Amino acid sequence: MEWHSSDDSLGALMDNPPHFSESPQSNPSATILSENEVSCHCCYDILVNPTTLTCGHNFCRHCLALWWESSHKNECPECREKWEGFPKINILLRYGDNLGRSKTNQHKGAGFFFSGVLTALTCVAVIVLVYHWSSGVVEQHDLLISKPVSYWTPEEVVSWLENLGPWAQLYREPFQQENVNGRLLLMLGEEELLKPPYSIENQAHRRAVLAELDRVKALGVKPPQNLWEYKATNAGKSLFLLYALKRSPRLTIFYLYLFDYSETFLPFLHTCCPAITHSVESSFLNTQLEPSWRQWAEFLVKYLLLPYQLIAEFAWDWLAVHYWTSRFIIVNAMLLSVLECCALWRLWTRVRIRSLPRKMWDHMWKMLSQGFAFALLWPFVPQFVCNCLFYWALYFSPIINIDLVVQHLMHPETQAL
Repeated sequence: MEWHSSDDSLGALMDNPPHFSESPQSNPSATILSENEVSCHCCYDILVNPTTLTCGHNFCRHCLALWWESSHKNECPECREKWEGFPKINILLRYGDNLGRSKTNQHKGAGFFFSGVLTALTCVAVIVLVYHWSSGVVEQHDLLISKPVSYWTPEEVVSWLENLGPWAQLYREPFQQENVNGRLLLMLGEEELLKPPYSIENQAHRRAVLAELDRVKALGVKPPQNLWEYKATNAGKSLFLLYALKRSPRLTIFYLYLFDYSETFLPFLHTCCPAITHSVESSFLNTQLEPSWRQWAEFLVKYLLLPYQLIAEFAWDWLAVHYWTSRFIIVNAMLLSVLECCALWRLWTRVRIRSLPRKMWDHMWKMLSQGFAFALLWPFVPQFVCNCLFYWALYFSPIINIDLVVQHLMHPETQAL
């Protein structure tokens, strides 16, 4: 069977395209094109909307569009020969559409099954979390973070003292006997703590109490000591950090270093890269010390190479306080590390070195614009919506990232495009 250039024969070919399922004897035209000629040299699959360049190479139209978007050059992805004009779909090769769609549908079928499993798991997780929240199992933040110090009762003052550490149990009885309330607590100084009835003679203990007391005087309330208390006192910042650390951990940590050094960055660094010390002073006093050069060296290596490991180590330190929440964060950090490795591999194999500065600038500009938009819209967003976004990113983001990791590992060629 010969192909003629007349319109009638071309129309007949379009109306009755040949298929691979036919044998060469029944359809001789099926043997004219080899499998290599009907395969895209980008995705190595059957051509879908095949587009032929002037050099003769064929590609899926979507693959060719992705190539042009990344390179911004009218060059063939295979031989680098430039094409002129606007490439058009080759209607003679379009019979690969049906095979390509059927093959794509097979991949989608497996993806739909896996997504269905994840959806079921997500529904179960929602039911479990709602049950826990309704039954009061989830940790509730301390009321002292919003109650002014001057209104604290003697029982609340003792509770604040016990939270300073096990060593503070030695001085619980004097505070109870004196019925120290919030007003009296604000009047205490180093001289009063040194004399009876408190008699805090240990200098380290006295410094720790005074440091925490100075924080209370400065804030007017009890400072947050866990995730839920931090969220209650810094709702906007906690939501911003939750999404920003996931999207760009290095830029976010650098932002904390520049604009939130003492309150957030120093405790974060001391938790992830602790100093070797046996001090019994308060955690706040220890985290306000300047890091040693060993801590800085360890932190910078992890910051450059394994930023998500810093987040996992920070969450690991809170396992005793937030049992399940810390585990969700650690798993999500592991998944994000895998996704970052896949992204770096695609960057190394697919993107040219000279285009890296532009991509880095685009990423930085995108993060800055999103942060600026978040700051503008935050006062107008209802608290209920913010809570939904916070818990979704905290508990359900790992489930979504599992699906992404599976897609990258099972279909690396398609993800690379």
